[in-house]
Amino acid sequence: MGRRYLKQSVAQPTSSAQSTANVSEIVKGVIEDVRRNGDAAVRTYSARFDKWERASFKLSQAEIDAAIAACPAQTVEDIKQVQANVRRFAEAQKDSLKDFELETQPGVFLGQKNVPVSCVGAYIPGGRYPLLASAHMTILTAKVAGVGHVIGCTPPTAGKIPNATVAAMHLAGADEIFILGGIQAIAAMALGTETMRKVDFLAGPGNAFVAEAKRQLFGSVGIDLFAGPTEILIVTDETANPFTVATDILSQAEHGIDSPAVIITTSTSVGEDSMRIIDDLLTELPTADIAGRAWKGLGEVVVVDTLDEAWVLADEYASEHVQIFTQRPREALEKMRAYGALFLGEKTCVSYGDKVIGTNHVLPTRKAARYTGGLWVGKYLRTVTYQEVRSEKASGELGRLCGRAARAENFEAHARSGDLRAQQYLGDECRWIQLHGERQQEQAKL
Repeated sequence: MGRRYLKQSVAQPTSSAQSTANVSEIVKGVIEDVRRNGDAAVRTYSARFDKWERASFKLSQAEIDAAIAACPAQTVEDIKQVQANVRRFAEAQKDSLKDFELETQPGVFLGQKNVPVSCVGAYIPGGRYPLLASAHMTILTAKVAGVGHVIGCTPPTAGKIPNATVAAMHLAGADEIFILGGIQAIAAMALGTETMRKVDFLAGPGNAFVAEAKRQLFGSVGIDLFAGPTEILIVTDETANPFTVATDILSQAEHGIDSPAVIITTSTSVGEDSMRIIDDLLTELPTADIAGRAWKGLGEVVVVDTLDEAWVLADEYASEHVQIFTQRPREALEKMRAYGALFLGEKTCVSYGDKVIGTNHVLPTRKAARYTGGLWVGKYLRTVTYQEVRSEKASGELGRLCGRAARAENFEAHARSGDLRAQQYLGDECRWIQLHGERQQEQAKL
């Protein structure tokens, strides 16, 4: 198998082990403070990290209405259109999940139900990129799943309420909206405070501190994913347009300097032309300071001999976003196995998935696509089972089987639960039951 690199990533980790440890220690300290001191701690860290202080971090309905009114009408209409797209797909996903009950043998009924989580906390990032779309992906999807109560948290923007983000959160169905960011928001939702209800599940992307807070709190609450930097991989053959390849690579590289951006191609000329155009586009891209550093440090271009080799290599990367610019893009559906989401053909792009098309953009990174998919309606549902044995004969027969199976594992008390049914419904003689009866009789005589 031939692989030739026109460009390889430079081994320049964006954070050292020491800085990673520092993040972990900072996060641990904030979480423990919020655990002990509740709202008082939340106020301290909001003032320290975001320069944001209010009598109440929760927005009133009047404030929500004012935020929506402050948005351009076109922005509100666009939010509604995008959310309609997201809702349509999420509802189709929910419809694919079926409750069922079956009779596995006469008188034995087994069933499955999909029960929504009761309370969800959704974190909507702010800062350089206020991610309105994350409100659609986390809050709206939770409401489609049937979650009864959704709390949304988003940080202030330069000391002000981020109107468009608030509009997106409200229109997505958030039951409460807090202007609160960072570790303190994640900790408050996960632990609960005097003014914030404790959630059962956390969703939404964020910076390294938010991601670490979710990691440390996982277990006491559920989380959507352990999210890392945004990733893009494009597979091309000789039919791909290098200008389109270059444009789409930079669309994801601008997320952050630690965002991997990879091109796998069967055409040397497509690879070389794409690299040249990327360099040219970076000369005038407003976000070139970020996208350029990501491309320089983590960009790769690999030439392979055949598309079959390209599919194998793409699966090794297990990238978050995979675009397919080949003559027959749907071939990837049959040949590939490890990806967060596929974007088929040059009429499709990752930016559509990020912002407008309707599929969920919270996706696995750092090769997690080998074992999990992204956020979807099913993440907010607990698939639970139930059992009912109505037949005495069936219960007795299961009891005999249970007795034998449990004793093979030395679980005597388990076995006796089975013995009891075998005795009650099939008349089996059980020595331990007889002994119990004899003891009861002796005690009655005393």
